[in-house]
Amino acid sequence: MEPLLGVKIGCVFALLVLTLICGLIPICFKWFQLDAATGRHRRVLSLLGCTSAGVFLGAGFMHMTADALEGIESEIQKFMMQNRTKREGSVSDDADSAQMEYPYGELIISLGFFFVFLLESLALQCYPGAAEGVAVQEEWDGAHVLGLHSHGPLPSPSKGPLRALVLLLSLSFHSVFEGLAVGLQPTVAATVQLCLAVLAHKGLIVFGVGLRLVQIGSGSRWATLSILSLALMSPLGLVLGLAVTQGDSKGGRGLTQAVLEGVAAGTFLYVTFLEILPRELAGPEAPLAKWGCVAAGFAFMAIIALWA
Repeated sequence: MEPLLGVKIGCVFALLVLTLICGLIPICFKWFQLDAATGRHRRVLSLLGCTSAGVFLGAGFMHMTADALEGIESEIQKFMMQNRTKREGSVSDDADSAQMEYPYGELIISLGFFFVFLLESLALQCYPGAAEGVAVQEEWDGAHVLGLHSHGPLPSPSKGPLRALVLLLSLSFHSVFEGLAVGLQPTVAATVQLCLAVLAHKGLIVFGVGLRLVQIGSGSRWATLSILSLALMSPLGLVLGLAVTQGDSKGGRGLTQAVLEGVAAGTFLYVTFLEILPRELAGPEAPLAKWGCVAAGFAFMAIIALWA
């Protein structure tokens, strides 16, 4: 067996095992269940949730959005260059320059955002009774809070399962592409370096997903299956990377991958801003501590982005 192939096989198992362990910790231990927590225990879980929200925020901006914008810009440039050589100067350079400067990446990410917005709107339109008569209550330090914070009322619990599903799907897309990038690395050093960067932020993100599934009241079986399916995505992408070569992106495969990652980034940002952050910041207590936890989670992901 070649050393590079052996290292990549080891990365497959490392990604799978770490994701499973980090994702199942909040599910298997009752200590992380917010409903049964009181007093200091509840405050600690709240701050932990804020830290995971910061991790999601950092992953959305510093990893998923950044990777999507870079990939889309690169593929658009290749597409424009190919068309320019075919036209052989039949179109002015000014027109080409205007097309190159158009924010295609931002547009695709926004389309992902509005796609999930449309899905939720359709769900509420078709099943209006699901959002009616639901008292949105959360207990903080023994007191019931009903939209007392300036951020507005808490999200409707009826949206929780849908947004959890969207979160899992967007992370699954991103995980496949991360594994694909690891599988396409040409050297052992580059493979190990990228795999360690993926492991560093993947563990935190999956832990946050497990914590989120527990806090929205998902059943243990559903939560475990969700983490298992998410854990398989990066190894799947790595195996796909082993099956192709570094430069094999014919037939628009590279552009398709970049577009899908852009849509995934948009959906991830939607869930982060409309589900995760509002829930964690809804309570009126310890606002500075919550800010610090969100900032700490974001800062950690920003530091990891130096190597990822």
